[in-house]
Amino acid sequence: MSDLNLALIGNGSFTALLDQRARIVWSCLPRPDGDPVFCSLLNGGNGHAEPESGFYEIELLGCAGADQRYLPNSAVVETILHDGNGSAIEIIDFAPRHRHHGRSYRPTTIIRQIRNLRGTPRIVIRVRPSFAYGSVTPTLTRGSNHIRYVSADKVLRLTTDAPIAYVLDETPFVLDDPVTLLLGPDEPLRAPVDESGRNLLNLTRDYWREFSRSLALPFEWQEAVIRAAITLKMCTFEETGAVIAAVTTSIPEAPGTARNWDYRFCWVRDAYFVIQALNSLGATTTMEDYLHYITNIVAGAGKGALQPVYGIAQEMKLVERVAAGLAGYRGMGPVRIGNEAYAQIQNDSYGAVVLASAQAFFDQRLVRPGGADLFHRLERLGEQAILLYDKPDAGLWELRTTEHIHTFSSVMCWAACDRLARISVQLRLDERAEYWSGHAERIRETVLSRAWNPELNSFVDAYRTDDNPGGEPVGKIDASLLLMHELRFIKPHDPRFLGTLAAIEKTLKRGTMLYRYVHKDDFGYPETAFTICTFWYIDALAAIGRKDEARSLFERMLTYRNHVGLLSEDIDPATGELWGNFPQTYSMVGLINSAMRLSKPWEEAF
Repeated sequence: MSDLNLALIGNGSFTALLDQRARIVWSCLPRPDGDPVFCSLLNGGNGHAEPESGFYEIELLGCAGADQRYLPNSAVVETILHDGNGSAIEIIDFAPRHRHHGRSYRPTTIIRQIRNLRGTPRIVIRVRPSFAYGSVTPTLTRGSNHIRYVSADKVLRLTTDAPIAYVLDETPFVLDDPVTLLLGPDEPLRAPVDESGRNLLNLTRDYWREFSRSLALPFEWQEAVIRAAITLKMCTFEETGAVIAAVTTSIPEAPGTARNWDYRFCWVRDAYFVIQALNSLGATTTMEDYLHYITNIVAGAGKGALQPVYGIAQEMKLVERVAAGLAGYRGMGPVRIGNEAYAQIQNDSYGAVVLASAQAFFDQRLVRPGGADLFHRLERLGEQAILLYDKPDAGLWELRTTEHIHTFSSVMCWAACDRLARISVQLRLDERAEYWSGHAERIRETVLSRAWNPELNSFVDAYRTDDNPGGEPVGKIDASLLLMHELRFIKPHDPRFLGTLAAIEKTLKRGTMLYRYVHKDDFGYPETAFTICTFWYIDALAAIGRKDEARSLFERMLTYRNHVGLLSEDIDPATGELWGNFPQTYSMVGLINSAMRLSKPWEEAF
């Protein structure tokens, strides 16, 4: 069983991960990139003793089994625990959110409701946060109906109608009456705890149901698409509009590998793909929020130079360090805080921002449509794309010790110029349209010439260079080349794309899955398939007419989701086990895009 059989709750301010028995094993408060007050996910296993802190559990004594699901069309998790003597309890977990006084109410509060379903169940409530990445055990103080967890720079308050002494001492007790627990900021509750829990649950369910109702769903695979869309929404930090790549840090791509990074930040590339997927479902509010975030990034970018990744409140320095107090996922450390990718050169970022912004100039539903001011800011990024499209960078896969002129980065620079030309036409700026279309064509011709390898009959991941006098590209087969048709750089039936697809199938496919590449890099050879790459492959098959094959592969990919429909960054093609940071927004995006492309239309359904 995968340790990533976890359910996610969240509200756009924070997130938490629960295991199949409703034990909260990961939650960063008060922000998704902050201190994990529940961190046992990264502190044990593989021979290590069970952690003594960093979790929040409701144990049913004698528990013999569990069933867990999301309440339909919501981010509310229901877990049923039952023992061997006929007793059972229900645990409801959620992060409250709703509209309040015209604004979005999303407090950094975890709400848990427990009720007796049958029998005489005995439970133990254990609330054991730890602070400073597992290195500080808080001091406990108590009130008449609350417990405070206190350190020098953080305080959490648990308010509950359970007996405080039982919670403090972790004493087993019979669950006769329902219990509600609210854990969050050190603020007094001004209404009865059970009433507050019920009201917030109803309002939160209503919010997510309305969100789901607003989605323009495909006819097929609706449950999977709704779950993916809700997950993406939970992975936004709505205060600023940032989109995080994943909820976790340091879950490795494979057992024992050094590929082990912190993904709790906003990569402009990943955010573009998230925005694109939600836009395809009609969920435009996230795009508007992200535009606000990225506009601030661009405004502070001097002459237009971008980092590939920023903090969720525009932090520019994400210096990497190790959390010594945590042993790592299954004991596979180190646990990293920060990500040195912020200091890398990744030239595809310019195209990603322009692509994410382009719809704002064409979509009349938006409250704040794109205009001249936004266009001129984006032009600064386009100028950078012109300067950098044929310069070495770390590339999409963030190589740490080598740089090449990467084909994907060049194509994204082309996309920046191409979309600026289209926006110019929309704004009736004929002179600018001619300027940007001219640069787009020049970049395109360069890519077609310098990234094509006739011996392989395929595009490759890097240009030929001046130190390669033979004239052939030095690059290798890479799954990112599948995006050349998605970005409209080349038509899917072009012989050059068909040749590239054939080379990718021959080189990168393992069973039904795709590796991003198979050559040795900074950390050796990749050991697991990269989930989004398989979805890119599925989309490419559909685009060239191999739709039955694409549907079959897509159905197979759905089977790799965990018990509540979530995917991580990587999958072991031999065992199907999930690896890598979780849940990965990229992977959920791939599911949405493939479902939208492959589903039969509504018109054919009846």
